[in-house]
Amino acid sequence: MATCKAGVVPLASQHPQAHVDIYEKQPVPFGLVRFGVAPDHPEVKNVINTFTQTAHCGRCAFWGNVEVGRDVTVPELREAYHAVVLSYGAEDHRALEIPGEELPGVCSARAFVGWYNGLPENQELKPDLSCDTAVILGQGNVALDVARILLTPPEHLEKTDITKAALDVLRQSRVKTVWLVGRRGPLQVAFTIKELREMIQLPGTRPILDPVDFLGLQDRLKEVPRPRKRLTELLLRTAMEKPGPEEAARRASASRAWGLRFFRSPQQVLPSPDGRGAAGVRLAVTRLEGVGEATRAVPTGAMEDLPCGLVLSSIGYKSRPIDPSVPFDSKLGVIPNVEGRVTDVPGLYCSGWVKRGPTGVIATTMTDSFLTGQMLLQDLKAGLLPSGPRPGSAAIQALLSSRGVQPVSFSDWEKLDAEEVARGQGTGRPREKLVDPQEMLHLLGH
Repeated sequence: MATCKAGVVPLASQHPQAHVDIYEKQPVPFGLVRFGVAPDHPEVKNVINTFTQTAHCGRCAFWGNVEVGRDVTVPELREAYHAVVLSYGAEDHRALEIPGEELPGVCSARAFVGWYNGLPENQELKPDLSCDTAVILGQGNVALDVARILLTPPEHLEKTDITKAALDVLRQSRVKTVWLVGRRGPLQVAFTIKELREMIQLPGTRPILDPVDFLGLQDRLKEVPRPRKRLTELLLRTAMEKPGPEEAARRASASRAWGLRFFRSPQQVLPSPDGRGAAGVRLAVTRLEGVGEATRAVPTGAMEDLPCGLVLSSIGYKSRPIDPSVPFDSKLGVIPNVEGRVTDVPGLYCSGWVKRGPTGVIATTMTDSFLTGQMLLQDLKAGLLPSGPRPGSAAIQALLSSRGVQPVSFSDWEKLDAEEVARGQGTGRPREKLVDPQEMLHLLGH
């Protein structure tokens, strides 16, 4: 069986004869865990240990530096394996589709996260942090991650695996205020309570919340699910209650601030006088219509300008089609499927964000991958997969060799891992990430 990410490793443990080959575009494993999880959240990366154990089991192989759809096609994989699972996530960000978003000083939060986490394709980003104020469009966990990294004292990041290049830029940052803008209200924020609590307690910073945004909210909390209720109660306390003496003193001494701007929808990125950068964001003031999940923001006609020198868009992600042979719903940004079975393509499966859209956290995606794995095993037992032997990786390696593609094995990765750890030890950090694929291949003698 082949997968182009680590989403269905449980197959190796649930079926004692299964051989699982993982094809990955990057020369290194772990995908979102390596390139998406914030460097100051090392506990979230513990899933790496489980993956490593599986990679050592003898029936699971990692083939990095192989881009499915370019180096090898999905039909070629389907010919070589009994089943193929596509689990390649959502690599694109949703465009703002407003005037000025092409200006210097405007970028996606996804690219910014990739930049500080060492994703090779984002190392040329070079964000300009010489401004006083940054605006993040979006109010999800990624938006909070980006705000937190922008405002965290650099000495607190020195012991993480953030890249040296990013840390050097953040040390020179002059950003003092970060606004997170959302078109709806406090009851519709997409971040979790853990992320919010961390932000409220961030050293050297203070929160800015307008009590007017929270008027009447207490009465509506009876109707909302418990996780949402707890989150909203924390927002309410932060906005409405007078802090105790210790917290008041902490906030008064804070040199940086972050705030949530609700009921605002971006209409235009305003250019600086010389037209060479962003000077602000023009926002339409909104109000809510509808109830529950159907609540939507509608413009009131009022406008306001929010000055800033950096704009980061964090309004969502979308998947790309991977291969002409694989059906793709470009409107929803997913591979059409029923419970992970790709529509009208027997033996082809999908998992994660490319299966159900870009929602949920790592734990959600893991659960989702287990479900796809179960569907595959059901089909195997029911005789719905091809019978007889399949050549597996032997056939694919021959194809790759003929095309001049040099895959990176898991033992190769462990050599790169040792190199990263060694480089980090010199500066008291857990690792110094390698960010150049050519340097990685050179170190491996490829």
